[in-house]
Amino acid sequence: MEFSLSEEELEIVILSLKVAFYSSFINLPLAIGFGYILAKYKFFGRTFLDATLSLPLVLPPVTTGYLLLICLGRRSVIGEILYDLFGLRLSFTTTGAIIASMVVSFPLIMRAVKISFEMADSKTEEAAETLGAPPWAVFRLVTLPVALPGIINGLILGFARTLGEFGATITFAGNIAGETQTMPLAVYSLMQVPGQESQAFKLVILSVIVSFAAMVISELLNRRTMKKMTDGGV
Repeated sequence: MEFSLSEEELEIVILSLKVAFYSSFINLPLAIGFGYILAKYKFFGRTFLDATLSLPLVLPPVTTGYLLLICLGRRSVIGEILYDLFGLRLSFTTTGAIIASMVVSFPLIMRAVKISFEMADSKTEEAAETLGAPPWAVFRLVTLPVALPGIINGLILGFARTLGEFGATITFAGNIAGETQTMPLAVYSLMQVPGQESQAFKLVILSVIVSFAAMVISELLNRRTMKKMTDGGV
């Protein structure tokens, strides 16, 4: 089988990478913020907040997509407000595919970040505060560098999870060619058509290659970060 991509297949791959990139990097600051709060602060309702943010991790993806459709769909309260005021429609658009991927992959990123912050040495942070460093400086110079490997891991895991997202995306964003049809959705569509097995197989192989590359890059970045931390005595 000749392994060459048609213009349509290339469009599917580019859209998949675009959705994975935007969802992962939009999630990152949110995951860092919530991960830090949940790791470093004790407050009433912390367990409830943690469980709520982690819920998409255990919910069936189709259920997550259906809830998104209820909350953000065109006929929902929020959806109607966005459409009436700004002409903005979230469901069954590329933006909807990004939102669905964000919701599904967010718990993976946040939990990896949270664990990294929990492992940061609180005594070092307290020492920096005692020496007069403001909280933002302690976070930037002490806490963040220690948590960086976990943040990288979470980001790559979220990226890889997004590449494989199916249920929430097809429920909330649909399977629209050129707009929301990512690699998993395209494979599903091709499997329904007799004689399209070779095209489906090509996309499956590409999915495996991209996901494997993401994990290898994550490991290499982790090793580089750990080496810098060791050499710098962090």
